[in-house]
Amino acid sequence: MPRIHFLDVTNRDGVQTARTGLSKFGKTMVNFYLGRLGVAQSEIGFPFLFHEVPYVRAQVALAEAGAFGDLRLSGWCRAVAGDVVASAPLGLKHYNLSISTSDQMLRNKFRGKFDRAAVIAEMVGAVRAAKEAGVATVGVNAEDGSRTDFTFLTEFALAAKEAGADRVRYCDTIGGETPGHIGERFAKLASAVGMPIETHCHNDLGMAVANSVAGALGDLEAGQDAWINTCVNGIGERSGNADLVSTILALRNGFGISDEVSIGDPLDLTWARRFAAWASYAFGQPLPINQPGVGRNAFAHESGIHADGALKDHRNYELYDEELLGPDPADWHARAGRVVLTGEYGGMAGFRHVMEGLGIPVVEPELTFKLVQLCNAATGRPLTDDELRLIATYPRELALLYPGQLG
Repeated sequence: MPRIHFLDVTNRDGVQTARTGLSKFGKTMVNFYLGRLGVAQSEIGFPFLFHEVPYVRAQVALAEAGAFGDLRLSGWCRAVAGDVVASAPLGLKHYNLSISTSDQMLRNKFRGKFDRAAVIAEMVGAVRAAKEAGVATVGVNAEDGSRTDFTFLTEFALAAKEAGADRVRYCDTIGGETPGHIGERFAKLASAVGMPIETHCHNDLGMAVANSVAGALGDLEAGQDAWINTCVNGIGERSGNADLVSTILALRNGFGISDEVSIGDPLDLTWARRFAAWASYAFGQPLPINQPGVGRNAFAHESGIHADGALKDHRNYELYDEELLGPDPADWHARAGRVVLTGEYGGMAGFRHVMEGLGIPVVEPELTFKLVQLCNAATGRPLTDDELRLIATYPRELALLYPGQLG
């Protein structure tokens, strides 16, 4: 039976959100939370960029040490063989290679540099370079796939498959898709190509989650596994991407869907509130009060009829149980009144006080303390309990984030 998998792109598309940002340590925490949620794969960033290299090395080391559970780490590159060759020594085993495919992009982005044949040739060369470098899986991104002529999109996907690609990512780059349209195109394309078509939906019409679900169902109709791209809290360029938690909830609870699909990832949504709250804090983006599942009002009732019904049985007015999403965090740094914190300008006494108070064992106190200072300096805000636990548990792997700074 075909299954649905999640490939989260917070650390690639999400961090490209205008007017926001995330430190390399913050990107590490995204991978930590994705691993706890049981997501299949994280697109961790751009391994061909010089400033991502220490971060990528640290992620590979952390993954090998078990910090992210079974989460697979993947890199994003342009479909340029040189980018792939330059990235290969960093040790990532999964890649997505991207190139624009629509006539709009060929005319007005490439401006005559590439025609359709050249686009396919560039992509094929990049896929072959990745496979020759020993990459385990390759996804090929059709940027602006939703505006790409279907016949050419099929030709592009078949060429990718012949070159050794494992999936094609159908990018609704400008967010213009609708559920009926994308579901039909996915079913036709997956049938014609005989491999999974991966959803990548933007939210410019407020339908990224609906389009992602519809596209995935098209894959399943064609007998192929489905791969859905998401971001935490629905962040992303312009109006954002498909929200991770909302998409999971839709597949698990949507009428006419939940009994018909199989999710292939061992998802644990009891981490959902912690992840959403952390991401809001780390990105400096307030979590909408009505955010599905994790917003403050997701299980709040006031009107008389609703309150009466919810008090009798919460299922009268709630689609899923609140306990499913896990507890809200109550972190050390957020305590009211007298509190001692540890961070960039703190000392060893404060560091020990916090770690002992949280019950976090510290095996390498000097290295861990220095990492707390560096990570706090990078984030510019008090570190959370989960961040402190990760630092104390994997100090040597995290030290790779800061080459030359720890002696």
